[in-house]
Amino acid sequence: MWYKSKLFILAVIGVAVVLVGVFSLSSEDEVDFSAEIKPIINKHCISCHGGVKKNGGLSFLFEEEAFAKTESGKPAIVPGDAEHSELIRRLTAEDPEERMPYDAPPLSKEEIKLLTRWINQGAKWGEHWAYTLPKEVEVPRTNFAFASLWNFGSGETLHSDIDYFVKAKHKERGLEFSPEADRAILLRRLFLDLVGLPPSPEQVEAFVNDKRSDAYDRRVDSLLASPHFGEHWASWWLDMARYADTKGYEKDQSRSIWRYRDWVIKAFNHDMPFTQFTIEQLAGDLLPNASKDQLIATAFHRNTMTNDEGGTDDEEFRVAAVIDRVNTTYQTWLSTTIECVQCHSHTYDPIKFEEYYESLAFFNNTRDEDTPADYPTLRFFNQEDSLQIEQIKQWVGEYANADRAAATDRFLHTLEPKIHAHACDQLVNGALVDTKWLGIRNGGSARIPAVTVNDNDVFYLNYRTGTPGGLLEMRLGNLNGPVLARTKLAVTQGMQTLAIPTTTTQGKHDIYLIFRNASLPAGQVVCLAEWMAFRQPLPGSNKDGYAALDEMFLELVNRQTPSVPILIENPSEMARETPIFERGNWLVHGPVVEPDVPESLNDFPEGAPRNRLGFAQWLVSEENPLTARTLVNRVWAQLFGHGIVEPLGDMGTQSDPPTHPELLDWLALQFMHEMDWSVKRLLKELVTSTTYRQSSVLTHETAEKDPDNTYYARGPRFRLSAEQIRDQALAVSGLLSDKMYGPSVMPYQPEGVWMSVYSGESWRTSPGEDQHRRGIYTFIKRTSPYPSYMTFDASSREVCLVDRIPTNTPLQALTTLNDPVYMEASVHLARRMIEAGAGDISRSIRSGYRYVMQRPLSDDKLAALEKLYQEAHTHYREQPTAAGTLIGKSSGTAEADAATAAYTMVASALLNLDEFLTKS
Repeated sequence: MWYKSKLFILAVIGVAVVLVGVFSLSSEDEVDFSAEIKPIINKHCISCHGGVKKNGGLSFLFEEEAFAKTESGKPAIVPGDAEHSELIRRLTAEDPEERMPYDAPPLSKEEIKLLTRWINQGAKWGEHWAYTLPKEVEVPRTNFAFASLWNFGSGETLHSDIDYFVKAKHKERGLEFSPEADRAILLRRLFLDLVGLPPSPEQVEAFVNDKRSDAYDRRVDSLLASPHFGEHWASWWLDMARYADTKGYEKDQSRSIWRYRDWVIKAFNHDMPFTQFTIEQLAGDLLPNASKDQLIATAFHRNTMTNDEGGTDDEEFRVAAVIDRVNTTYQTWLSTTIECVQCHSHTYDPIKFEEYYESLAFFNNTRDEDTPADYPTLRFFNQEDSLQIEQIKQWVGEYANADRAAATDRFLHTLEPKIHAHACDQLVNGALVDTKWLGIRNGGSARIPAVTVNDNDVFYLNYRTGTPGGLLEMRLGNLNGPVLARTKLAVTQGMQTLAIPTTTTQGKHDIYLIFRNASLPAGQVVCLAEWMAFRQPLPGSNKDGYAALDEMFLELVNRQTPSVPILIENPSEMARETPIFERGNWLVHGPVVEPDVPESLNDFPEGAPRNRLGFAQWLVSEENPLTARTLVNRVWAQLFGHGIVEPLGDMGTQSDPPTHPELLDWLALQFMHEMDWSVKRLLKELVTSTTYRQSSVLTHETAEKDPDNTYYARGPRFRLSAEQIRDQALAVSGLLSDKMYGPSVMPYQPEGVWMSVYSGESWRTSPGEDQHRRGIYTFIKRTSPYPSYMTFDASSREVCLVDRIPTNTPLQALTTLNDPVYMEASVHLARRMIEAGAGDISRSIRSGYRYVMQRPLSDDKLAALEKLYQEAHTHYREQPTAAGTLIGKSSGTAEADAATAAYTMVASALLNLDEFLTKS
């Protein structure tokens, strides 16, 4: 009989469980170093025996140090012999002068017992869990196989393999999945997560009435294909890229870098594989035949701040930028906090002091040098100029070769490599004016040290002067050396580049520049020079048309064009050495190091170049588990409100252990292998899961067992980001512009928020629809970010930020109730309500709620909002001036204005509902 078969199977299961339990009791489990021992060491020992301090000659940071002899001449740990291990003796000593940790509470009996077991088992060190990844992870379906045979349990449908991992934790915690969310709520959640905007009421209604089995999947695919997808997810990435429209520091002057922001949007929309996304941003300039887009991508690391203040040392702030790039790269891609290693070995993670500078060596060879003009930049020419460039390239290709043509094109578009004025030394009768421009008086001189000249016998000088009669003389080797060139310095209109033919010479030499203008007063400089460059002349000088082409080349060099800061690597003759900074001080140099990666992480790819390109390839190697883990953990957090590992910026030994370690491993493997590093495919897997689709209603049971939704027994519920709150208000009121890309815009901001020194820059409200564009396009000034964004916890973008910490303050309510942006949205929403209601107050309010929340309004909320309308209407009938001030443009009569003002108050209340400001 069927029931006898059931009983037999259950009996077999029961016997198996008993046998497993007996076996477990008979053998002692092996202690896991990473999960059980390392947290104890970090908590109690590492502050005195780690990267900074090594009291008694003992450090627990690295394996070789932990087992080495201490100052006593004996090791603290004897593998296999806890009884004779000094560590255990000192942990259990009764004498307070001997007992460890010194002058602190003792370890618990359980902790000491665990350490004792670990030593007796051989004291295996082991790797941190985040640094390794299994070849495969089995989805735990079998845990529920028998239950599913007879519909035991809740009987929910599991849509993704993700759900089996989550359900396994539910079983451990006595939890179950919540029912699927209401379809209107679910669609709003999906829209906000994938494109950052709410659906229209019509889109919700169509979904609610769509009975097809794949109705939900169709919406997912449609949103992933929307151009608004890239706008939403780029905003998340730009926090990590520390993207802003100004340079930071005291002057904080504007920087034209918005093309990088647009590149990120397009990359997300095109679903660029995360491997390519990484390589192009870190090393696009080093790719063969790099495209203009690949050069723009490198602006990721030109978002570093630049100090334009007079008197600052350019090299100091160049070094600061390089250090920021190292820290940002490890934080963004590897969830590794490496900042402290600038001064000493990592206190908690196995990264050595010297390894920081080996990583820094990858980034230390770029052309940018903290210059006011943000060099190097990629220049954008109009169509006519671009045709001229093509003409020059064809000429060079015909009379030289393709490599020379490519180099010519690169110079015209980047003006690199160049020598900045601050590279000059041995200044006589002159100075580096404002630490930026070379200024030499009559008869004075300056040296350009160690220039590789070879066949580069055209000298380009970028200078300005308003006084005629200036002369420049160039000499080789010393002030009395052979003359390379003499030329007149014509009066300029602003900065201008002059091409000076020189005498050909080979090798590396010091070049001396001597400036003269006898007509000038003794204290006045002959000119201000910003940069210089030695280049070969165009080939084919004996051909017809050469003179015109050469003139065209110089005109293009002098063309004022739009541009974006980019990375360009130094040529070999300008390569920098990278020394260790003793105690992190950039002025105190130790031994020179070569580019390399920390030994504790995966090996550097065989055959990869030892430059930024090789480093980027190392980051996205399939042998590197940290990168994939980091990405899937942060995308998960964007959807669910917190990561599988917290905090999001640290997967080191101080992070919380993963709540679902097997799920994290499985997602990382899927992302690398099955999904081919596709963020869109990853998102589809997440948002189609049962885990994601759950209702976010908090029951008494889940509140008790899982108050923070750590184990995902309900759907996500948390406040929207600063940009989303504003975008949503504009969208539901009908104001939001669909315009994409282009320079950043300036929506309304109160007077006096900006106080820009030196430059006189000010906030000028953008005209027309630019006031109502999505938040990602809002101009970000680092020293004075957009006020409402800061109120809602957005980043000032001065440093990399991987996780915005949400706060709840009265200022937030004051913003959405009073900020002119939200008041304007309320007025427009009120007019939509009036039009939809056609004179019926109840219908108008219901339509307003439907616009805002895309679902019907309950009767109790309707009653409250009708009461608000009546009270506001009474007030504004008695105060017609106030009504006119509120709505801005008259609705025709005083009565109509009072009604519009009253509906505006209702609309404002709707835009301030917790359910409107929250994803649920």
